[in-house]
Amino acid sequence: MIGRIPVLDIRPQIDCGRRPAKAVVGETLEVSATVFREGHDAVAANVVLRNPAGRCGPWTPMHEVAPGTDRWSAEVTPALEGRWTYTVEAWSDPLTTWRRHAAVKIPAGMDTELTFAEGAELHERAAADVPKSDGREAVLDAVDALRNTELPAAARLAAALLPEVTGALSRHPLRELLTVSRPMPLIVERRRALYGSWYELFPRSEGAITAPDGSVVAGTLRTAAERLPAVAAMGFDVVYLPPVHPIGTSFRKGRNNALSAGPDDVGSPWAIGSADGGHDALHPDLGTFEDFDHFVRTARDLRMEVALDLALQCSPDHPWVEQRPQWFHHRADGSIAYAENPPKKYQDIYPLAFDTDFRGLVRETERLLRFWMAKGVRIFRVDNPHTKPVAFWEKVLADINRTDPDVLFLAEAFTRPAMVHTLAQIGFHQSYTYFTWRNTKQELTEYLTELSRVSADYLRPNFFVNTPDILHAYLQNGGRTAFEVRAVLAATLSPTWGVYAGYELCEGTALRAGSEEYLDSEKYQLRPRDWESAARKGRTIAPLITALNRIRRRHPALQQLRNLHFHHVDNDSVIAYSKRSGHGDEADTVLTVVNLDPHHTHEATVSLDMPELGLGRHDSLPVRDELTGDTYHWGRDNYVRLEPGRTPAPAHVLSLRPSSPIGGSPN
Repeated sequence: MIGRIPVLDIRPQIDCGRRPAKAVVGETLEVSATVFREGHDAVAANVVLRNPAGRCGPWTPMHEVAPGTDRWSAEVTPALEGRWTYTVEAWSDPLTTWRRHAAVKIPAGMDTELTFAEGAELHERAAADVPKSDGREAVLDAVDALRNTELPAAARLAAALLPEVTGALSRHPLRELLTVSRPMPLIVERRRALYGSWYELFPRSEGAITAPDGSVVAGTLRTAAERLPAVAAMGFDVVYLPPVHPIGTSFRKGRNNALSAGPDDVGSPWAIGSADGGHDALHPDLGTFEDFDHFVRTARDLRMEVALDLALQCSPDHPWVEQRPQWFHHRADGSIAYAENPPKKYQDIYPLAFDTDFRGLVRETERLLRFWMAKGVRIFRVDNPHTKPVAFWEKVLADINRTDPDVLFLAEAFTRPAMVHTLAQIGFHQSYTYFTWRNTKQELTEYLTELSRVSADYLRPNFFVNTPDILHAYLQNGGRTAFEVRAVLAATLSPTWGVYAGYELCEGTALRAGSEEYLDSEKYQLRPRDWESAARKGRTIAPLITALNRIRRRHPALQQLRNLHFHHVDNDSVIAYSKRSGHGDEADTVLTVVNLDPHHTHEATVSLDMPELGLGRHDSLPVRDELTGDTYHWGRDNYVRLEPGRTPAPAHVLSLRPSSPIGGSPN
């Protein structure tokens, strides 16, 4: 039912307010609504945040986005984790209405004394709600001036328009016909839900050695822990492990996904389960739970978190196959159906049948999660959540969040948009995205506008530049420069990004033409890498990755999602965008310009949207390239030349101080 002052189309609003919008501690988000009333009298509005304890914070005044649109907005910043609500309060604003009328009538001599009398009465009423310490005397002085017939009319009006009077009344407005919207839910989570740098590695490859007979001996969790200081030195916050559980032998895949495995083939970690155990067991070759604890402690000491893969599927040798046969699909001949996505077949994996024992699978999944949570894992990367019922995830995630709200879930859902968005709305904290397949300026601009505007209130993107499953043709064909370009884009466009080990070595050989699978994929074999030799020979972009993560930590603007803005460039191979946070002297602005063509040098003019940067049309200022340390002098239109082979990348990552422009002139 519409209130006395209509308050409509409140945003953010997820699923008509049935699900919470999302934010993290310290993140600024915009709350907006359509507010209006009949006739021409003025209205005003504010946002009221109510914290998890139910207490109201200071209300935030809203402003009309553009005169005549009736669209009002305000920025709010929740300060602690938990479940918040926000409401929009709207009211008739008689003092603003009076000022508008008085500004016309008093100079024209129309109803002068009646207008002053009405103004004095309104200001007197308003003064009753203004604290003595916050301007009450100034308002009462205005009342006296409005009633003082010995003063000139202009002086009487001016007394009511003094900054100390209007300031006090803006902080303590006279509100009539107050209308309060229904509360909208907002869940505020820890910072890692929005911001972080991920590194994926296979423990069995780290520290693997080649024996004298040519065979490769797998690494362990202990040897993988020895790699962690180098990962931390590159600036990563999260180290993500694929499944670490026993791997089945039945229908085990060989190298490059061959149907037949040799005696030394190690199998896919996603074919979970053997006589050694299932999802709550460690692969014997990786070590013991003491070794796992050591890995987690080592990461924590290096200020990194461990994320673990949650893949709800089984090999034919998983204990569940005998213990819980009802959890699997059975075909007409009585056999259990293996996973397939025709023409692809995964004979080494059995998917689960969630509708035969929904509650049982919920209980077991929650038990497994809490098992690993007790061992220090507070982040889970969920494999193919889109192949399981949405209702299942809604139940599991809600139960975990109820007792452990710090536990985060990343959805690996490369699937249809409806599923991706729904999984985000029902509780997944982050999501893989289509970033890998967005490579042109138009594709990136359109997709990032969607992510930073349309879905930002519930979907947080994680921009992995590559995965064990995905080696895009751009990387296959673009050489080292392509790897540099995609790293710069991912690290500066999204507050969370990630790389899969080997990216820094620019590993880009595909299994075959037209395939996104790696040749000699680490999913099916050990992949030891000589990191030290690559560094000595300069065959790594680790220095660039390190620089990008350092820049991200230094600049709060890059730790946000909703603040992305694209700028015009007169060359379709060059893209420019900025991120800005804070205001005034505290403003932090980063402007990134990237050559998207890994093969050719491009020149362009970057035309900046100066107001978006907090600048006047004719302002100019020094900008510092955070990648090279070079300083330039930029204004509205700027020439750039970016070439493949430029050290460290064919890009500028420029820091600005918009609060201190030089050489500017009024617009």
